[in-house]
Amino acid sequence: MPYQRTKPLSLGVKAAFPGFIPPALATKIDKPPTGDRWVHEIKFDGYRVQLHLANDDIKIFTRRGNDWTKRFRKIAADAYLINAGSAIIDGEVVVPAADGTTDFSVLQNELKGNSNRIIMVAFDLLYLNGQDVRKLPLLERKAALKKLIAKTAIQFSESFELDGREMFKHACKAGLEGVVSKVRDSRYPSDRTNDWVKVTCAQRETLPIAGFALDGGKWDGIYIGREKAGQLIYAGKVDHGFTPESEKELRARLKPLIRKTQPYAKKIAHRGIWVEPSLLAEIEYRAKSAEGKVRHPFFKGIREDMT
Repeated sequence: MPYQRTKPLSLGVKAAFPGFIPPALATKIDKPPTGDRWVHEIKFDGYRVQLHLANDDIKIFTRRGNDWTKRFRKIAADAYLINAGSAIIDGEVVVPAADGTTDFSVLQNELKGNSNRIIMVAFDLLYLNGQDVRKLPLLERKAALKKLIAKTAIQFSESFELDGREMFKHACKAGLEGVVSKVRDSRYPSDRTNDWVKVTCAQRETLPIAGFALDGGKWDGIYIGREKAGQLIYAGKVDHGFTPESEKELRARLKPLIRKTQPYAKKIAHRGIWVEPSLLAEIEYRAKSAEGKVRHPFFKGIREDMT
């Protein structure tokens, strides 16, 4: 018997289905905000996605608007039970561990197979049943979202109304990536604003790969850079976090990008095999020097969703 949708929810301002919407981005800060105007959510370590439902047509887009529906087939199947004629949902695709933590490198490995363990965690609603709901207060959008996905395998990202410092302390103790804090009555912005802010337990950055090193033919890490005023500045060497599989994949991905000269604006005194800096790496590190070099860096994976 085919799945029957009941009478759909309706709220917001009548509008045509907008297609992909540039996602709201959180501004990185050093300390979590406090006060009653803020609510706090867990920061997940995965791929930011936008789920589109138009009748029975389901699509999943990356944060840059690339269609990854085929890669996220399981999420598309989970979304079929959403009780709506049309909807746009903002969220993150992750692979949760038994303790609730998420890890980007685990997600990348899972996507090389059948992706049976991936789930979508939904945290905002942008459009519903012919209505644009982005101007509604955050908590009103989230209340509608929670009801919308209640009978599906898509998980809901709760907002916690407690002190931001306490939330951050508990998140880091539990091994989570960090906290995203949002103004409770804020509209949905399609850019980076101070209504959404984030604090991470460890430093993370997405940086271009400028080259790689071999030690007697054996993999010896990657050289990374940071874009500044249109130039690539040396940001350090990363030699931790690689597996035999990720080393093999990186070699294959970087080989076609090899070039004769360093891509850095200022030449560095390191020997390496230099590449066009078009491949982006997710790097975790403890601190950053005054020159911008990362300290104790750890490779987490390639960011294909940001190109």
